[in-house]
Amino acid sequence: MAYDVLFEPVSIGPVVARNRFFQVPHCNGMGYRDPGAEAAMRGVKAEGGWAVVCTEETEIDPSSDITPSIELRLWDDRDVPAVARIADRIHEHGALAGIELVHNGLHAANLTSRIPPMGPSALPVVGSIHPVQARAMTMADIAALREMHRAAVRRALSAGYDLVYVYAAHGYGILEHFLSPKHNHRSDEYGGSLWNRARLLREVLSDTRELCAGRAAVACRLGVGGGAEETALSAAETREVVHSLRDLPDLWDFVAGPWSLDSNTSRFGPEGEQESAVRGLKSLTDKPVVGVGRFTSPDAMVRQIREGTLDFIGAARPSIADPFLPAKIRDGRLDEIRECIGCNMCVSGDHTQSPIRCTQNPSMGEEWRRGWHPERIRAADSDASVLVVGAGPAGLEAAMSLGRRGYRVTLTERSRVLGGRVRREALLPGLAAWIRVVDHREMVLAKLDAVDVYFESTMTADDVLEHGFSHVAVATGSRWRADGVGRAHPLGLPIDAGAQVLTPDDIMSGSRPRGRQVVIYDDDHYYLGAVLAELLAREGFAVELVTPAPSVSEWTANTMELPKIRRRVLEAGVTVHTDRAAVSIAAECLRTACVFTGSQRDHPASAVVLVTARTPVDQLCQDLMARQAEWSDLRSVRAIGDAFAPGTIAAAVWAGREYAETLDATAVPFLREITALGS
Repeated sequence: MAYDVLFEPVSIGPVVARNRFFQVPHCNGMGYRDPGAEAAMRGVKAEGGWAVVCTEETEIDPSSDITPSIELRLWDDRDVPAVARIADRIHEHGALAGIELVHNGLHAANLTSRIPPMGPSALPVVGSIHPVQARAMTMADIAALREMHRAAVRRALSAGYDLVYVYAAHGYGILEHFLSPKHNHRSDEYGGSLWNRARLLREVLSDTRELCAGRAAVACRLGVGGGAEETALSAAETREVVHSLRDLPDLWDFVAGPWSLDSNTSRFGPEGEQESAVRGLKSLTDKPVVGVGRFTSPDAMVRQIREGTLDFIGAARPSIADPFLPAKIRDGRLDEIRECIGCNMCVSGDHTQSPIRCTQNPSMGEEWRRGWHPERIRAADSDASVLVVGAGPAGLEAAMSLGRRGYRVTLTERSRVLGGRVRREALLPGLAAWIRVVDHREMVLAKLDAVDVYFESTMTADDVLEHGFSHVAVATGSRWRADGVGRAHPLGLPIDAGAQVLTPDDIMSGSRPRGRQVVIYDDDHYYLGAVLAELLAREGFAVELVTPAPSVSEWTANTMELPKIRRRVLEAGVTVHTDRAAVSIAAECLRTACVFTGSQRDHPASAVVLVTARTPVDQLCQDLMARQAEWSDLRSVRAIGDAFAPGTIAAAVWAGREYAETLDATAVPFLREITALGS
């Protein structure tokens, strides 16, 4: 078949990968706290056909403590059993297990260990604003660091890993700090020239190669230059380093810039955008090369291989969205691939110290603690019939998962199309890729004989009771409020009768402000306020964006989009006012107050768009519950997704899966990993 090249085995030093699919190291918000959950998650990827499955960064010593982030640890021998469990689960399905060893250097504030950080030079810690400064390493410190790394390699080998990473990328590892003239101000043999700045990387690679000889392969993850912010090396320096170190690792993993660029969202970059930074580097080494690109197209993957850009198709986010992506390509089931939408909801788990989650794949992070699987679901426990009302993200997922279980499902939708809020939001600037959430479920539903879909069907309680369903899931979504109720204003806002107030629902339905001056008041703090500001500015409105938060779209710091969003709205000509809470809305202005001083000002506005809170559309659920005495065949009624508690699209999809998983089952708490008390 056309994709045979993707399934060729490839040697990596002393080990052989069964194909070219390589799950590169990625964070998951579980790490040392939830190693069993992580083991199950990585194991599912190996089951899905990934030839190499790697951990996230693994701290090698208490002096590399990046609390509050929750990564893996190999601080001492006590950490080996947890790390070994992950390798064991990967091996169960025939994949190679890789581990990414890291000393975080200037990136580690050491908030748990309280050890003063160290780096090539005496500088404040990077990547955070903790009031902590690192000390400049002595020659003895450098020797100690090498021994720390050697000890971690020995532990990784004892835990059964087949591939050991040496990490110098994303602006995080101490080896990249030594490479960087911005962070390395030394004048000894470890500073100054590029050869000197690369000395420690060269030494650690040599140490690792010596220890791994014949037992495991050595990978070098290197941040490649090209002018990207936070990149240690220029493009020319990157080529020089790769050429000079070409024989030391068994595999090169090239990373295009800082993590925020390497994992750019679909809103700010297309599939495969890293190619320009990586192209040509493979010619500098005889060793295999892996790189990423949020690859979802098998044709793009094949091109990368055939043109000699990469030897392995690296993936983090696509492997999260669909752990069975390789198997589906192998089996010719391309239409069944859950394509990554590039929203970075997965990344938010790491930044919020919570288990990983995914908009497309609700089983992600739930493999161990709830027993969910991306491709399998237990059979129906009864011959019950289920009505799902509303075909937004929660309703689609519920109907699809129930149909896969074997229940007889009727899905009704009041409009002529599937998708609900996803279909509306995917029409907004930068969010087109999000329609994949609908596309995947629409395709699966078309193959399920057990699911009937009815459009233009608005259901009433009479309709439901008349048709004798066993269970009803009300997935009718939510509406944005027009009264200002939200985080900053739990009781709402004073609004003059003559004021023109719009909501996101109005804008997405095609309504537009009367008059040119528009103020968007964003008390939601995710993406939508800024997206609407960009939309209206593009359409010629004079837009001000006001928020009580210190930044536009404040929560998107967790998806690594915050600076990009701020730049985008400024480039669109939007005037931004942060740290200002609404006070009232008059006919021609929004009055706000400084959140610190209370000083007030008026913002002239023909119209105000309120992005505050949402109200669940759950009247059908309430009506049915009020008529419970009339139930005959009906056994349960539940509101799910936004109709129960408005949240993210990922939360709505998860709610649909949870409803399907727990129907006809006794609810049980999810499993927890509890640390045993010791002496």
